[in-house]
Amino acid sequence: MRRHRVVMVLAGAAVVWCAAPLAVTAATAPWAVARAGTWHTAIEVPGLGALNKRPDPQVSAQVSSLSCGSAGNCAAGGFYRDGSGHVQAFVVSEQNRTWRKAIEVPGSATLNKGRWAQVNSVSCASAGNCAAGGYYTDGSGSVQAFVVSERNGAWRTAIEVPGSATLNAGGQAQVNSVSCASAGNCTAGGSYTNAPFGPQAFVVSERNGAWRTAIEVPGSATLNAGGQAQVNSVSCASAGNCAAGGYYTDGSLQSQAFVVSEKNGAWGTAIEVPGLNSLGLAQVSSVSCGSPGNCAAGGSYFDSVHLQAFVVSERNGAWRTAIEVPGSATLNKGGESEVRSVSCASAGNCAAGGYYADGSHNLQAFVVSERNGAWRTAIEVPGSATLNKGGWAQVWSASCATAGNCTAGGVYADGHGHGQAFVVSETNGTWRTAIEVPGSGALNKGGWARVTSVSCRSAGRCAAGGLYTDGHGHGQGFVVSQP
Repeated sequence: MRRHRVVMVLAGAAVVWCAAPLAVTAATAPWAVARAGTWHTAIEVPGLGALNKRPDPQVSAQVSSLSCGSAGNCAAGGFYRDGSGHVQAFVVSEQNRTWRKAIEVPGSATLNKGRWAQVNSVSCASAGNCAAGGYYTDGSGSVQAFVVSERNGAWRTAIEVPGSATLNAGGQAQVNSVSCASAGNCTAGGSYTNAPFGPQAFVVSERNGAWRTAIEVPGSATLNAGGQAQVNSVSCASAGNCAAGGYYTDGSLQSQAFVVSEKNGAWGTAIEVPGLNSLGLAQVSSVSCGSPGNCAAGGSYFDSVHLQAFVVSERNGAWRTAIEVPGSATLNKGGESEVRSVSCASAGNCAAGGYYADGSHNLQAFVVSERNGAWRTAIEVPGSATLNKGGWAQVWSASCATAGNCTAGGVYADGHGHGQAFVVSETNGTWRTAIEVPGSGALNKGGWARVTSVSCRSAGRCAAGGLYTDGHGHGQGFVVSQP
């Protein structure tokens, strides 16, 4: 069911990277215009093919999340299937615009006795200083949450999330989202199961390079009368100043959306998203913070007839009333819409993307921008109608470098019904025409590809990752960068 799905919001989409625009002089401007925003050709993640020795159509390999610490210095993570058919977690780093070889997450083989692990989220605070999180299966078959840190370009040994074993009596835990504000200062969130009940929401913080003890999201137990909750997304504007969102089930067993904020290292009490008035199927899919206490979140809710997309803003530490995404009702003739990803470049300057169902019940991709605290009208991704002949498109990830300069990526179905990966950029407040990821068509012989994560460290200097299907029908991971 929709309420139970895991929303893997990528670090590049949910984490804000505020960076000054590149200095451009009159002498360099023509070169900058020609190069900025141009995408290189997508490549298979280097070394992943050697790791992914026993792929199959159901579970092969993919990039689940990608984040950039600076232009040309990024990290990505996901999963692959080894020669014994076991699913393993990997990370891969880009250094000085060159992607290195993917490696199994250090230490994960020791943890992953149950032979199923993956990275769900990656976040980079600066070049070579990142964190990743996900899950592995222990020797007794229980699913446990892990985190792993990169320091000065070297990935350390993965560890079980401290304190999660005590919380996770039911044996189903995972990190869904990670956000790093500075090197060694990160936050992660996800879910665990306290048997005999369902999943519960947790957060855990890294301070000065040391991961602290995970805690249940304060106040979530009071909200969670129906016994299920999880954090879908976390974003940190600075060390100890973060926000998180997800869902819980109320006493009527309907899923409701929540947000919770951290201020100066102390988590406040989780609250239902103000003003949502959902009759169920509500959740926060993505959160992003432009500055401490100034964040935005988006997701979906049920209005008794249709699934609708919403956004909600936090201003100076107070969450305001949620609103239906402006213009989405006009687009959403088919009655199904959702925000999949939100990214904020600064307080009140954000972008979001997702999907809606048109009058023919085909899924279409949309983007919407916030300027100076006001959300504008959502639009169909420009050019996506031409691409999306098969009627199935959506934005999976969005990332903003500066106000009005963002990038989004996702999937569309071509005229043959094959899934293809696309990217689309916003430049100086105007969304340009979506394009198929360069080179992805040549990789995607099996007919299913998508962008799962985008990260922009400066305007026109982004990276993206995802998956494609090779000629044998096996899923493979790809990365693609802008110059």
